[in-house]
Amino acid sequence: MEEQNEKKININLPQDVAQGIYSNMALISHSQSEFVVDFIRNVPGLNSPTVMSRIIMTPENTLNLLNALQENIRRYEQAHGPIVSRKGNTMSIPFTGKGDA
Repeated sequence: MEEQNEKKININLPQDVAQGIYSNMALISHSQSEFVVDFIRNVPGLNSPTVMSRIIMTPENTLNLLNALQENIRRYEQAHGPIVSRKGNTMSIPFTGKGDA
């Protein structure tokens, strides 16, 4: 039987961060060494959507995030049924090419 070395870490979640930030749009760009995801709040009636948070990640960690999201979507849909993407949805994830970040 193989021995598994599991490292436990204590994650600190400050109260102001625990509240979360609502986002209904995301812009993704990348360079050779990093991916940049801007989470944006687009409020109807306002001319200028606001970037609420910017996350910068290595390509490897971005792939890990993608895999984790896919697994969590699979689990969610298993418990609650398929997620339906509605036409006119305000979530927009345009891709900008290499060197834009």
